[in-house]
Amino acid sequence: MIKSERDGAAAAAAARERAATSAASASGGENHVAGKMRDGRERIISGKAFDEDARVEASIRPKQLSDYIGQNRVKENLQIAVEAARSRGEALDHVLLYGPPGLGKTTLAQILANEMGSAIKVSSGPLLEKKGDLTAVLTSLEAQDFFFLDEIHRLQPSLEEILYPAMEDFRVDLIIGQGPGARVHPYQLNPFTLIGATTRAGLIMAPLRSRFGIVHRLEFYSPEDLLLIVQRSARILGITMDESGAAEIARRSRGTPRVANRLLRRVRDFAEVRANGHIDIGVARDALAMLGVDDHGLDEVDRNLLLTIIQKYSGGPVGLSTIAASLSEEEDAIEEIYEPYLMQLGLLDRTQRGRVATALAYKHFGLDEPRRQPGLFS
Repeated sequence: MIKSERDGAAAAAAARERAATSAASASGGENHVAGKMRDGRERIISGKAFDEDARVEASIRPKQLSDYIGQNRVKENLQIAVEAARSRGEALDHVLLYGPPGLGKTTLAQILANEMGSAIKVSSGPLLEKKGDLTAVLTSLEAQDFFFLDEIHRLQPSLEEILYPAMEDFRVDLIIGQGPGARVHPYQLNPFTLIGATTRAGLIMAPLRSRFGIVHRLEFYSPEDLLLIVQRSARILGITMDESGAAEIARRSRGTPRVANRLLRRVRDFAEVRANGHIDIGVARDALAMLGVDDHGLDEVDRNLLLTIIQKYSGGPVGLSTIAASLSEEEDAIEEIYEPYLMQLGLLDRTQRGRVATALAYKHFGLDEPRRQPGLFS
């Protein structure tokens, strides 16, 4: 069993290495994939966290599940798990949260720790490079503490093997000495809860994934939930706005709270300079138009991608590598960051033959859809 898990971990490591190399290659590097355009400008509608976001999110982040807006099914299941663990006086079962960036995985981790009245230690897969790094964190955890591990899919396979007994038996095996005289000393850990977060659940090896007792996917938010989030953030930040202005921001936020809060701050700046600090629907529309965010939440990169398919390749089908070469973008960036939202809106379709612009995409740009030659059996 251990050998098969190690072999599987090695295979997954190779896949992760290929994905990481592709994502960080060429001139854009990691920052490009993480939400920057090829010219270095940050995409304001990217779900990835910027330095500015971290400073503001600390003040507006909810502290209790009752204050958390949206994700009702996930929230209800977690509430039941927390209450059951508290009634038994046990540590909460290990939790895996996955989904697109900016949907609240870190916020939920901190809320769970608050609900359990426990401390939380935070790290991420890329930061843990040596076995000693992970062992030091695990041995420092008190009973029922939380360990939040972001980007868990980027954890090295050798470190995953440390997590197996730690999650299952609350034990780490310490190697004392070197060479033939080395011996393994099992060290008993305090019962703790590991919360893993990832945007790419498919890169997590099955042995690690199976050790999480609670697994939830976070979905994009509805405009109604985003409206409540924008209004709540505006109250906390002291921003004056009416409901129509908040609704306009929520509608263009791509179903992502982080984007909604970022757009709110940029619209606030515009309102303070040109509208006496008050945000209504007109001010919101003018500010978002200046930012290049259209009625559907699309920015310049999204529009260029769709127009490339429509104008250069007659609406498709066209291969991913061809689109990437035409836009001077990385294939991973197109597939993981740009396309999901376009597909959610029904503007883009992935087929076996390639990407195809839909009728809604033509309608969005005010273009006539070309007459396609019928297939052999149509």
